[in-house]
Amino acid sequence: MRIFRGHHHPGIAPACALTIGNFDGVHRGHQAMLALLTSEARHRRLPSCVMSFEPHPRDYFAQRAGRPELAPTRVATLRDKLLELERCGVDQVVLMPFNERFASLSPEAFVDDVLVRGLGARYVLVGDDFRFGAKRSGDYAMLDGAGTRAGFDVARMLSYEVHGLRVSSSAVREALAQGDMARATALLGRPYSVSGHVLHGRKLGRELGFRTLNLRFGHPNPAAQGIFVVQVFGLTDRPGPLPGVASLGVRPTVEDAGRVLLEVNCLDWPASLGSEGAYGRVVQVELLHKLHDERRYDGLDALRAGIAQDVVDARAWLGIS
Repeated sequence: MRIFRGHHHPGIAPACALTIGNFDGVHRGHQAMLALLTSEARHRRLPSCVMSFEPHPRDYFAQRAGRPELAPTRVATLRDKLLELERCGVDQVVLMPFNERFASLSPEAFVDDVLVRGLGARYVLVGDDFRFGAKRSGDYAMLDGAGTRAGFDVARMLSYEVHGLRVSSSAVREALAQGDMARATALLGRPYSVSGHVLHGRKLGRELGFRTLNLRFGHPNPAAQGIFVVQVFGLTDRPGPLPGVASLGVRPTVEDAGRVLLEVNCLDWPASLGSEGAYGRVVQVELLHKLHDERRYDGLDALRAGIAQDVVDARAWLGIS
């Protein structure tokens, strides 16, 4: 899969089958849309293309209004979103910088400058609530009419439902905020996970007696926060995951600086890694069950006791001694 930042790039395919959206989480509704897109692309002998946005448009408008509370929480990091798009068979992704210039494009300019001249769209697939252009003034009917004039086909996909419930990024965010990991799994079609490189940290876990893997969550407001039972893939060369307990958040006892980290304590540290062997590895951490929200402990001794209890609770949930 090829990734481009912006639509003015010589490597972008001259024509494509396109869909447009934020795709936060790449949930089952997104997956159904991408399956339709890739099928149409093959039929038309075109590369499949996803146009997405960074930052999220609601992040941009919340910052511009000086009201950060209006920004949505983030289900997935950009890295994980791109990995899921690739897994769904997408050929190219165009990440549009959502800024003042882009936000002010009229619907007509969006069609002419971005879809036609920029991406060479021959087929455009959108969701049933799709809006575009300045002040969201463009709708499906306008896009369909523009396609007739400019020579591209337009299709609309209705909402995707699971057990009678509409699948959406908002529904995934709500499930994660409530710690309902089973519902999040049903909406995503897979366990919720975070991946990334293992980074060097303050090494505080070693002092506390609980060695941790540190992964950066590249957004200040993750949809899931708290202490979780997890399993870790990719830490060793042997097949199968390693069980663990993890904290996703800002570490209020030791830092509380607003930097979001996923800190994972493997319940049984692989001896083959030694003390330094995990750094630089790319791992995937699946969050299986939420134990509790983040807590501010009264000092490091209380933090140590809290982690020890989390380990006991994680082992009990996993059914391991």
